[in-house]
Amino acid sequence: MKLFGTDGIRGKANHPPMTGEFAFEIGRAAAYVLKKKHGRDLILIGKDTRLSGYMIESALTSGICSMGVDVILIGPMPTPGIAFVTRSLRVDAGIVISASHNPYDDNGIKLFGSEGFKLPDSVEREIEEEVFSEKLKHIRPLGNGIGKAHRVEDAAGRYIEYVKASFTKGMTLEGVKIVVDCANGSTYKITPSVLRELGANVISINDKPDGVNINAGCGAMHPEVVQKEVLRHKADIGIAHDGDGDRTILCDEKGEIIDGDKIMAICALNMKKENRLNGNTVVATVMSNIGFEIFMKKSGINIVRTQVGDRYVVEEMMRKGSNLGGEQSGEKFPKVMDAIAKAEKALASGRILVRPSGTEPKIRVMVEGSSMKQIKGIAEDIAKVIKTNMS
Repeated sequence: MKLFGTDGIRGKANHPPMTGEFAFEIGRAAAYVLKKKHGRDLILIGKDTRLSGYMIESALTSGICSMGVDVILIGPMPTPGIAFVTRSLRVDAGIVISASHNPYDDNGIKLFGSEGFKLPDSVEREIEEEVFSEKLKHIRPLGNGIGKAHRVEDAAGRYIEYVKASFTKGMTLEGVKIVVDCANGSTYKITPSVLRELGANVISINDKPDGVNINAGCGAMHPEVVQKEVLRHKADIGIAHDGDGDRTILCDEKGEIIDGDKIMAICALNMKKENRLNGNTVVATVMSNIGFEIFMKKSGINIVRTQVGDRYVVEEMMRKGSNLGGEQSGEKFPKVMDAIAKAEKALASGRILVRPSGTEPKIRVMVEGSSMKQIKGIAEDIAKVIKTNMS
């Protein structure tokens, strides 16, 4: 069984691999592998607002402590916030319990290294191997060798101050009216707090999570909600997050969605103008359209493309010393995304690329792998879902 996909482990809550039993074993394996690599023993756990987060958090904590590693619990936090606090508290690793934009009855586990970046594929494979081996069942620290867990209450405050500090000194959001759709997820306190403390007039919606309403008809997967509220309140801008706050959809004062490539282009032009764009380069994924590439080249800015996934964007940025990169968010067809995720899980080794053509009204499906029969079947299945949901 392959546990780790392109964005950690994900599945239906209380169904393999998202059961308490599996989470316990994942916690044990992660603690063992990371302790062996670092020689230290402290792992941080954060989560979004899903009901099943309590179950997974407790099981992970139990598994980690059973290997003699301590745990810091920070509760609901956006994924970028958990990555930041992982680095800020100088722990050995951070774990995010979230299924991102998926419905509440899904959940997932993502792991970060001590620097706040996602673990390399090689380390994930090592953890996966230990989950299914029998070795760890015979490694059981006793007495004071067992780990302990404690909760850090000021994690959100640390992240709020960090985000505010990234705002240009001397600038203010006074007089700016902003609608924020928190998707009843992990940004429900943090984004409104940051914007208000910077002076904005904030209208916060879908900010009352109850464990089951995360992503339910709101947030980044349903931008029509924030568009409507921007017009109703005559706001200057609308911001819609997904459940774990690692993607954002923006709309302008007219309620029109601002394409992700346009956001990157705006940032790139401004940073170039201020001589802050390292290497005159933007890192984007293969999902960015050809128009973005042409516009950047005309503006004297280089583009480096990676495969889909924020981890690959970050890795390339680190390799090249770039300080601007990103990928398109807000695919409007969750059934298509689900079909791709299932196909990636079934494909033991290989690559799947689904992207709209930059020059034609077509969507291209490319599958690479060692079995022609398998990859042909996967491509046909994905194409069928696309035709059904996007025609």
